[in-house]
Parts: sequence; structure tokens; C-alpha cells
Amino acid sequence: MIEINNVCFSFEKEVLKDINVNIESGKFYTILGPNGSGKTTLLRILSKSLPMEKGEIFIDEVDLTQIKPKVLAKEMAVVPQSTEIEFDFSVQDIVLMGRTPHISRFCSESEKDIKIAMNAMKITNTWELRNKSINALSGGEKQRVVVARAIAQETGIILLDEPISHLDIHHQIEIMNQLKELNQNKNITIIAVLHDLNLAAAYCDHMILMHNCGVYKDGIPEEVLTEDIIKKVYGLDVYITKNPKTKKTFIMPF
Repeated sequence: MIEINNVCFSFEKEVLKDINVNIESGKFYTILGPNGSGKTTLLRILSKSLPMEKGEIFIDEVDLTQIKPKVLAKEMAVVPQSTEIEFDFSVQDIVLMGRTPHISRFCSESEKDIKIAMNAMKITNTWELRNKSINALSGGEKQRVVVARAIAQETGIILLDEPISHLDIHHQIEIMNQLKELNQNKNITIIAVLHDLNLAAAYCDHMILMHNCGVYKDGIPEEVLTEDIIKKVYGLDVYITKNPKTKKTFIMPF
């Protein structure tokens, strides 16, 4: 359980104002909203990359500000929006970095760590890239490697900031399927910032729709993705129906 109470943040201007959200363990959440609505900022505050100006966040009733970085890294993995990596590590080295919170100081990776990293690469179809330099890969390949690193971290929570933005449709579906499988089979709480409303509706249990620095609507897809709400938040006229196969909400602009 993650409890977010009255969280505020400003950077030259107000970015987040009085954010109140409860995130239940083991569910798949998406954070949606127009550009500049504070989605990435909220994710960065959750991961302690940015400090809160006001408010409180609790993870399993423990104040986030009191959780040490290495302890938090055992609880929460992060896939950032940018996949740029300064040094020329191999793909396998990058994925093995996900094991760092579980390795004692001055110790190297064990066979177990290597096996976990290998499994994460196989899940994300990056195993064949393992000996390549991370900087020799395409943007989409880098994205999958960073997701593999988060999976190798073996945390109960994974935060992802636009994890499919650089991927073609095939790999978008592949990554979303893998995240859903982790969510369902390993009870991992997924919190992903997405722009594609239809993909969000297809995979998530719960949506947090942000607008004008706050949470505009918080609920299941059918409650959040209505014609009236999308018109007010995105300024779009849409027709909403159900996918005939999955019965999930499906949006068509006109």
C-alpha cells in the first residue's frame, strides 16, 4: 500500500497541488494526463528523486522520507523516461545493476544474481543483446534493457515513466504483456505513466488522471475514461465503446 497525502511541488511554477491517492498492493495503475500535468514529477517524488515541498507519502505505513535508499531499492524499481546511459557498459552489466541492492558491499554477483539477470533478459527478449554495448543499441532496445534491469531488481513495486514511448507496436504490446504477467503472477504493484489511453485501459486495474497540477479523476477505467472527462481534460471529442474481444474500454476520436 502506498498512501499519498496532500503532496505539493513547485519548480518556478506550481507543478503538483494537494495530491491525494491511495495505491493498493498488487494492482496495475496507470497515471494519465496531458503534457505538463505533473505525471513524471509525481513518479519522481515517489522514487525520492525529487523532494516533496509539502505532504506525506507512506509505503506500508512507513514514512518515505525515513526509508534509506538501499532499503527503498529493495522495495521499488524505477524505469525512467530517459534511457541514456553515460558509460559504455554491456547489456548484461546494465541488467546486473538491478541486483545491486541485494549484494553486500565489496561482494560480486553470485550465480543466483546472474541467473535472475538472465531470466529478466529472456523475459524482455534482450538475451541475444547481452554482450553488446548499451550505447550501440536503438532507443527501443535500450528501453527493453532498462525494463529488464527493473525486473532483475525483484521488488514489490515497479515505477515506469513512459516505458513504451520508443517502441514499435509489437514491442509495446510485448512489454505491456510482460508487465501484466509480473503483476498477476508475482503480485507486483505496477505504476506506469502512459499516454495511450487505449493501451492504459487494456492493461490497468486503476487510473489516476491528472490535470492542472492535481488529480482530476481516480478510479477504474470505466469511471475515468468517459466522453465528458476526456473532453474537459484533453479537449477532444471522442466516442467510447468496448473492444469486442476483450470487453475493455476503447476510445475513438472524431
